[in-house]
Amino acid sequence: MPTPGPPPAPKRYVLRRPAPAKSYRIDYYRELNAEQQAVVFAPDGPTVVVAGAGSGKTRTLVYRVSRLVEDGIAPEALLLLTFTNRAAKEMTRRVEGLLGADLARMTAGTFHSVGARLLRPHAELLGYRPNFSILDAEDSKDLLESATSDLGIPITERRFPKGDLLRAIVSFAANTGQKVDTIVGRDYPHLLSQLEAVRAVIRRYLERKVLANAMDYDDLLLNWKRLLETHPEVRKALALRFRTVLVDEFQDVNHLQSEIVDLLAKDSEQRNVMVVGDDAQSIYSFRGADAEALLGFPDRYPGATVYRLETNYRSTPEILKLADASIANNSRRYEKTLVATRESGVPVAVVGARDLAQQAEFVAQRVLELRDEGTPLSEIGVLYRAHFQALELQIELTRRGIPYEVRSGLRFFEQAHVKDVLAHLRLLVNPKDEMSFKRALKLLPKVGERTAAVLWEAVSESPEPLAAFLALELGKAPAGARAGLLRFRETMKTLKKPSYFSSPAEAIRYVVDDGGYGDVAKGKFPNHSARLDDLEALAQFALAYDDCGHFLEEVTLFGDPVGEDQVAGEEDDERLVLSSVHQAKGLEWKAVFVLGLQEDRFPNLRAARTPEGLEEERRLFYVAVTRAKDELLLVHPLSAYDRYGVVVVTEPSQFLRELPETLYERWVLDETVDTALTPAPDRPRLAADPTLAPDDDDPVN
Repeated sequence: MPTPGPPPAPKRYVLRRPAPAKSYRIDYYRELNAEQQAVVFAPDGPTVVVAGAGSGKTRTLVYRVSRLVEDGIAPEALLLLTFTNRAAKEMTRRVEGLLGADLARMTAGTFHSVGARLLRPHAELLGYRPNFSILDAEDSKDLLESATSDLGIPITERRFPKGDLLRAIVSFAANTGQKVDTIVGRDYPHLLSQLEAVRAVIRRYLERKVLANAMDYDDLLLNWKRLLETHPEVRKALALRFRTVLVDEFQDVNHLQSEIVDLLAKDSEQRNVMVVGDDAQSIYSFRGADAEALLGFPDRYPGATVYRLETNYRSTPEILKLADASIANNSRRYEKTLVATRESGVPVAVVGARDLAQQAEFVAQRVLELRDEGTPLSEIGVLYRAHFQALELQIELTRRGIPYEVRSGLRFFEQAHVKDVLAHLRLLVNPKDEMSFKRALKLLPKVGERTAAVLWEAVSESPEPLAAFLALELGKAPAGARAGLLRFRETMKTLKKPSYFSSPAEAIRYVVDDGGYGDVAKGKFPNHSARLDDLEALAQFALAYDDCGHFLEEVTLFGDPVGEDQVAGEEDDERLVLSSVHQAKGLEWKAVFVLGLQEDRFPNLRAARTPEGLEEERRLFYVAVTRAKDELLLVHPLSAYDRYGVVVVTEPSQFLRELPETLYERWVLDETVDTALTPAPDRPRLAADPTLAPDDDDPVN
């Protein structure tokens, strides 16, 4: 009888029970809206969060990090990349506040700061020592100028670019991957004759950095990318270290930063990369920002999930409908519709002003009305495409005693290039003006503080120092400085002619065009085109004056940074805010004026030459519009002056013309005389008919 075998193994049947509800410290469903909750609880994998203006993007990102930590992700497994260290610290602080935990082990910071931290342990793999130095912008400029001297380039005879301009070229090439030849040919064609020398200086600069065991800001990114590309073992180790990568403001990343993010995800099994941004607010291509990094993310990460934050907590429905209608004209974008949580408010106003003078008067008067109605000056923003477009307004505000601050840089007359040119006119009016004499001289090649002081000492005892300088024997001047001094002398001789003294506009243009300052600006400033536009605006403004003395007197009076405080109950720190649109990104005000909405000005003629450029200009308009919470006023002058003072009719901006008329109400300005507004006799008068200049293609002067 056969022996029975072992009994068969029992079949296992699994009873499935629902997992107990996760107990979170934070009540995410109470504190977030449905769109934000979806992002916070999004599963692993590549993710795009298209965050509309005013939709609580930062809050959502903070809660996303908190939820990951609550779900057991170690802080050291998180990498948070932001565009300012301040933003990274603020987000970390907020997460710590929510969780009551220390997140010191989380890696958070800018691309540059994180790059520096990750490079030091691996520096020797790239030919550096771990104690490498980091060059700031000023260090880089000095080293480039030292490299220029190493090669013996005769900058005294040619307008060779200064360190700041060379640094701009090097940085743009590094961040965009474009060749130096391409950048020079497109953006700095005046340097094409010196292209070989520029290349040689850049090569020498790169050599000097390696010899000094130093990296500039761009090297922190270039070498981070090189480390990830050439050392797969390091790349894989970082993929294991950082389980999740989160990137804020992804619409502002450049090509190099986008490549770094892609490399960090390359060896990650689930490619846990979440990028947050708003393609409609990608406005920094002049700095190298690449809108395609965000727009093309789903193409680079097949299967990526796209979430949208469309609930807007900032603006009224009227403002949002106009913003949506405008950006809908862009063909390359993520579809989204902003939905207001606020109740209906006042209609958006489109205001046609006769000219720039009336535009300035309207803004000043309406600002005071808003102040009387209870809106603090600090809650009112005046935005413009280019810095010089606020010239007439700054003068009108000073005339009326309305305090203001300029967020987009210095006040118009405080800018270096404006002061450089005006120094020539000041010396013409007052030959004993030592400061203007020295300032003008130091613009010349090989003339520094010492040479300028020696020359001033040689003529200062004369009753007419300028005349003494014009008669001075320059044979003993330093050889390198002689050519520039001779040209300056000819410039001042010409300016002394009555035809120039009686026409400050022509005097300004002569200094720029024939006196050589245009060449100085091109060699000195990376944004030289914007600065030359400023100077043309200054010349057109000066058309209203018939002698240089009167013009300079009023310019000086208008240069008062605040003016007389005539607003009742004014707090010392309450100021109207003036800003370029680029500088206003991320800010908000109860009332916003957008100035200069004329065709070829906004959109900018040069920037909008390509379809991509026009779409970025429209995004810039979208950013301006979405800064407003309660009231939005879009102002366009109906006329301007050409170079010769002739009135020309101007067309409203394309961005206004393409809006449905149902989305705004049109304001027509009438004028009346109010004796209560007559300025005191001792106040500077507003020059008649201020003028308009071409716009710029770089927002920061």
